[in-house]
Amino acid sequence: MGIAVFSSSICAQEIEARTYSNTPIGINFLTAGIAQAKSGSYTLTSEVLNLTHIFDVGGQSGKLTIVLPYGQLTGSTSVGGRTVNASTEGLSDPLIKAAVNLYGAPALTLDQFKDYQQDLIIGASLTASIPWGKYDDNQLINVGANRWFVQPGIGASKAIGPWRLELAGSGIFYTSNTNFMGGNSLSQNPVYSAQTHAIYYFQNTAWISVDATYFTGGQSYVNGNPISGNQENWRFGGTMSYPIDKRNSIRLTASTGAYSRTNNNYDLYGISWQYRFGGGL
Repeated sequence: MGIAVFSSSICAQEIEARTYSNTPIGINFLTAGIAQAKSGSYTLTSEVLNLTHIFDVGGQSGKLTIVLPYGQLTGSTSVGGRTVNASTEGLSDPLIKAAVNLYGAPALTLDQFKDYQQDLIIGASLTASIPWGKYDDNQLINVGANRWFVQPGIGASKAIGPWRLELAGSGIFYTSNTNFMGGNSLSQNPVYSAQTHAIYYFQNTAWISVDATYFTGGQSYVNGNPISGNQENWRFGGTMSYPIDKRNSIRLTASTGAYSRTNNNYDLYGISWQYRFGGGL
């Protein structure tokens, strides 16, 4: 029954480079993209719309992001000798993400930012899901999780020439889904993660990163009885961002599971278009 948390585990195991970076205040980013995750016979396709705003937080830069995903989930598996089919689509749980730089990323206007040179940035972040996604308590797998999670994190980014080396850690804490399969209670232990990125910047502001992340924890229970063991996952991936002009860029992402203690690896591919506006552009 570990497949019951397939879609929510994909969101929790996101590999995201440049969470702790500096950007001119007042800038906004509107991003539209599509991603597909495959695990065994299950496929989750998500169309995602993001809006990010960069602002001043006590003299350092911060950002606030709203994520609106829409998902289609298909597949089948055998549980207890019976076949479980999944075929559902609808709004997935929206996310609110906030990241605040605590050191090394002063809040600068676009004109001031031209003279900025990164050294060491230290920051903190907080992500929360909102359980507004489509959920049917008669289905084992849904695109919405019918529960909240919060994910506090901390990280650092160090500039070495054209390279940025990043290291971040976080914990993901879940509320219970009290309407699981006809009124049962699905709960999950926290998931703890660490991720690292090596990012190379080209002269035209294009960048490419090599990413790795490790997750542990997350044992699931129904009515207090364990239905899955602790997770222990290694994932590796890459990201490439290429500017089309000063307002538009395209981004490609891919990642794969290299090791999973509970056999919940998946492959993920995505492409997105980003439009930048505001802040004096």
